[in-house]
Amino acid sequence: MKKGDHLFLVDGSGYIFRAYHALPPLTRKSDGLPVGAVAGFCNMLWKLLQNARDTDVGVTPTHFAVIFDHSSKTFRNDLYPEYKANRSEPPEDLVPQFGLIREATQAFDLPCIEMAGFEADDLIATYARLASEAGGETTIISSDKDLMQLVTDHVSMYDPMKDREIRIPEVIEKWGVPPEKMIDLQALTGDSVDNVPGVPGIGPKTAAQLLEEYGDLDTLLSRANEIKQNKRRENLIEFAEKARISRELVKLRIDVPVEHGIDTFELAPPDGPKLIGFLKAMEFSTLTRRVAEATGAEVAEIEAAHVEVEAGESAHGPDLDPSPAESDGDAATPAKLAAGIAEACAAQTFDHAGYECIRDLDTLKLWVEEACETGILAFDTETTSLDPMQAELCGFSLATKPGRAAYVPLNHKSGDGDLLGGGLIEDQIPQKDALEAIKAVMANPAVLKIGQNLKYDWLLMYRLGVEIVGVDDTMLMSYVLDAGTGSHGTVSHGMDALSERWLGHKPIPYKELTGTGRKQVTFDMVDLERATAYAAEDADITLRLWQVLKPRLAAEGLVSVYERLERPMIPVIGRMEHRGVAVDRQILSRLSGDFAQTAAGIEDEIYELAGERFTIGSPKQLGEILFGKMGLPGGSKTKTGQWSTSAQVLEDLAAAGHELPRKIVDWRQVTKLKSTYTDALPGYINPETKRVHTSYALASTTTGRLSSSEPNLQNIPIRTAEGRKIRTAFVAPEGTKLISADYSQIELRVLAHVADIPELKKAFADGLDIHAMTASEMFDVPVEGMPPEVRRRAKAINFGIIYGISAFGLANQLGIPREEASAYIKRYFERFPGIKDYMDSTKAQAREQGYVETVFGRRAHYPEIRSSNPQLRAFNERAAINAPIQGSAADIIRRAMARMEGALADAGLEDVQMLLQVHDELIFEAPESKVEKAIPVICEVMENAALPARALSVPLQVEARAASNWDEAH
Repeated sequence: MKKGDHLFLVDGSGYIFRAYHALPPLTRKSDGLPVGAVAGFCNMLWKLLQNARDTDVGVTPTHFAVIFDHSSKTFRNDLYPEYKANRSEPPEDLVPQFGLIREATQAFDLPCIEMAGFEADDLIATYARLASEAGGETTIISSDKDLMQLVTDHVSMYDPMKDREIRIPEVIEKWGVPPEKMIDLQALTGDSVDNVPGVPGIGPKTAAQLLEEYGDLDTLLSRANEIKQNKRRENLIEFAEKARISRELVKLRIDVPVEHGIDTFELAPPDGPKLIGFLKAMEFSTLTRRVAEATGAEVAEIEAAHVEVEAGESAHGPDLDPSPAESDGDAATPAKLAAGIAEACAAQTFDHAGYECIRDLDTLKLWVEEACETGILAFDTETTSLDPMQAELCGFSLATKPGRAAYVPLNHKSGDGDLLGGGLIEDQIPQKDALEAIKAVMANPAVLKIGQNLKYDWLLMYRLGVEIVGVDDTMLMSYVLDAGTGSHGTVSHGMDALSERWLGHKPIPYKELTGTGRKQVTFDMVDLERATAYAAEDADITLRLWQVLKPRLAAEGLVSVYERLERPMIPVIGRMEHRGVAVDRQILSRLSGDFAQTAAGIEDEIYELAGERFTIGSPKQLGEILFGKMGLPGGSKTKTGQWSTSAQVLEDLAAAGHELPRKIVDWRQVTKLKSTYTDALPGYINPETKRVHTSYALASTTTGRLSSSEPNLQNIPIRTAEGRKIRTAFVAPEGTKLISADYSQIELRVLAHVADIPELKKAFADGLDIHAMTASEMFDVPVEGMPPEVRRRAKAINFGIIYGISAFGLANQLGIPREEASAYIKRYFERFPGIKDYMDSTKAQAREQGYVETVFGRRAHYPEIRSSNPQLRAFNERAAINAPIQGSAADIIRRAMARMEGALADAGLEDVQMLLQVHDELIFEAPESKVEKAIPVICEVMENAALPARALSVPLQVEARAASNWDEAH
């Protein structure tokens, strides 16, 4: 190896478990041999070899090796016999795949390296050192924190699941210390997975702070008596020796007497026939075809390699070619894969009689142990309310394999279904004991918890003291895959609809158990046998849906969207909803009175203009006044035969100069503010927390925007003085401030990027007034001394273009003739031709593919863009043009939210809490003493949210300020 060469070291053992959990259990068709992990491993390896230059690493390796653990016992067990003693045995269906994966590595003509007495990490550390000494660069293919101590200027890491390179800044960002201090940090924090003891009570953040203050572990331990916090000081003194032992356990050996030199790792093209022979033996037809196409080998002329292995027990799940690689141009591949899996899953029947009702703690513990062995647990809760902040837990259901599911009743009552009911049914596990029994597995990231709309269950359990870590959500998977599909873009991501669509199974209706109307009961009153059938079925269906949808993410190239934009939102939004926001009842009461008086005054003016009193809220009476009595133009009747008095009709009449419609619009706005907010908000104040806890829907919009409900805090109007008054009721408790951080013109910035408009990009880069710059470009007016009216017109066009504004709409907005508005739009496109090109190309793409993509790869489907109905087609065209812009902005703020809590914690600002997300704005509550330090951290995270992947060519700008209420902070 020489200077300029680049070595890839694959953490083979880590790859195995990632591959195993990436797919549902899969078997070879001919003999039932479990091959899911082998399939995932082969596809991941092939993709890395083929596409390394296109990843975040951006290079093609010259040298390549796959490193495995040889056995569980190493020199570390001699140092500390309890090392890794608590690790469970690998899943039964994974054991026969270990040897096959090593054979797969050799079939790729890659070095397969392992060594008795040492872990794979020690071999990786040694080879990285040897490569650096030879003048080469090394990339370690892994995201394991244990390997981060090896990162240097010449050694980096790469997480292929997230397409993210990890260098020195990323280590510091994640852990708060540089790589050379990772050993000391891990020595302090320990590792429960590997049974490294560490020092009790010291987590990563505290460890980083201590190492920053004292420099290294030895200095810290020698000066531990100086530490002011009593418990921390006592633990560091008492467990000093354990910390030193931990350091020896986590420190990787860089001097392993390796048998194979780096020069033997030189990368050569794989032997096509040899590799194809192995893949044919495994019956991986899709990958076999890909390899044949890449190597020029003829599949038909190659015999399958002879593979001898004890088959073991057949894995549960569909028997089909499990290739999770992204589509390579064969449009049928993802569809065939999804259809094949769905067909296999649908063929599995649902046996409600086989579901178990768990009513004793020992049985529950056995189920927990089973989940730890399989590494997978579908989980669902049954409650008394749709509000997770007030719901009472009736029980929860579990599933570990398709068809193996159970329900754990906790608080079911007797009473034969009457509304009052009796006391608790006997032989139920006490709730406290049941939660304690599942607490560890819920917090164990090695066991994947699968849910449907898991945010609800996450928040409920979090409220009860159980945090769920390591999750997958079938609703969010469906959302990533199919947002916008179906008639009028209304595809449902609910469990019942997904079950019927993918499993061909109609679940037990909830109302069949609880009834409807006045006779409806809560779930805790449902008979246990029927409750078990219903609840266990939910968990069973969720697990099977996961088997269907998870492979589709990989097959359709959407893993990154799910992993970066959806899955991280579950705990982030869950904690936001749990925190809630403080609302002042007195301010709301005063505003209600003010709005009532304002509305009464407008009513008097309306009656005077109409010449009579009538019910203003009655569309029928209003229509008769406007179009029957007064004969105003533009009237049209609905299917029921009455005049249309929609908001658009009234706005158009008001824009044309008619006074009465304008007053009606004003009256509607004030009365809606009163009824929707000032009158209603007090009813949403949680009696226990005294705060309002809105609910965010993660999978409700085609573009990825979050929506808020119960109450909806995203639709509070801010363009009117009355609307802004509502925000004054959202207050900071005593001793705190609200911080509002808002992206400045983010959608225009995204437009400048995606449409590649040089003038706009330069204006944003130079920090110019974008609306004044646009006006100057369009109207040949100098920026300096520009009349406000000219700038206002440019602003209206700038924002209107994003949403496909028409000449009619712009004319109404600016109060100008339609011809003049049409001329403005035409001139706009002439001065910025890239925007028209973007619109045309986006419409063409949507017509061809049926979807458009955001900057980050999220897909928004518009199947009806090919409709023969011109109005429907035009609507879909406008939506398709807007989706990459609005969707990219939504993705950016999601990325910021996913990183925010960690950044605040790293800065020592754990008590600065994110409360609300409203379109392009994030709201925080912070102690007054932390505001000055918090604002720069918040702004930095938000402004860098598009980095490092697919960085925008336009800088993001965030404006943030703090105040005692939301309106003043905005």
